[in-house]
Amino acid sequence: MGSFILKRLINLIPTLLVVGIIVFIITRMIPGDPASVMLGPQASVEDVENLREELGLNKSIPSQFISYVADLAQLNLGYSYSYSESVIGLIIERFPNTVILALAALLIAVVIGIPAGILAARKQNTIIDYVVMLISLVGVSMPIFWLGIMLVLFFSVNLGWLPATGMGNLDDGLWPYIKHLLLPAFALATIPMATFARITRSSMLEVISQDYIKTARSKGIKEYLVIGKHAFKNALTPILTVLGMQISNLLGGAVLTETIFSWPGMGRLIVDAIDKRDFVVVQGTVIFIAFIFVLINLIVDVLYKVVNPKVNLESDGGKK
Repeated sequence: MGSFILKRLINLIPTLLVVGIIVFIITRMIPGDPASVMLGPQASVEDVENLREELGLNKSIPSQFISYVADLAQLNLGYSYSYSESVIGLIIERFPNTVILALAALLIAVVIGIPAGILAARKQNTIIDYVVMLISLVGVSMPIFWLGIMLVLFFSVNLGWLPATGMGNLDDGLWPYIKHLLLPAFALATIPMATFARITRSSMLEVISQDYIKTARSKGIKEYLVIGKHAFKNALTPILTVLGMQISNLLGGAVLTETIFSWPGMGRLIVDAIDKRDFVVVQGTVIFIAFIFVLINLIVDVLYKVVNPKVNLESDGGKK
């Protein structure tokens, strides 16, 4: 286990390097001069040239890339002139907000999706099963930006029950804070919720058909114990895989949700940085998200061994 974790951590370096190269190339392909966008149309040519020199944009692309990699090697994600703050400072400020939103969405997805999947498996080929699978299909297919707009239109504009945008302040009380969180969390939770329901149903159907489940039932064990203690425990491994993937996706894929609901997280930061042509912020935040993504996958791989000791972690990170 120790050697496996060490190798995965070492493999993290080339992974982040590849991500860094891709982000560097993409940001340089974005049209518009970052210095001109940051200073605005009223800026003089001299001011623009001075800022270009400070940002290193007057250097050749290879020289910019070498400086960029050298900064990454020193764990220096750069300084944002548009925000007048270091990128690490911006991440420290915004990332907790994304974590709060992602965990709230994950909680909704798990609490609704997994029980729905278990129920659909228990009631296979019944109207309940069909309804759960239909709703899951709609949830997976529904665009988040459309759902977010519809939620705002219905619950905020028409009914006036929940705030449309922004993030609440705990100083104003817990309930106002939760009210700001509900709509973006539910919008972000729809795809994970549907995914959990489908995977749980599939995994439970496979386990329920096993002989040891039939034996447990023949012994007169109560059905809720058969499902909860025996079946669900052995169906947990693929659900755990999806859980890890969804955590990564929620942390890195909340761009649309945070933009629609003006949630001050990492996704909104990336969108604003792209709009301002702030390459330094875009590069730093994407590298950080990639690091979190790989780290979560490593944690899930380790949890595989904890949940199912029969799983062997190979030296290349695979499972058999």
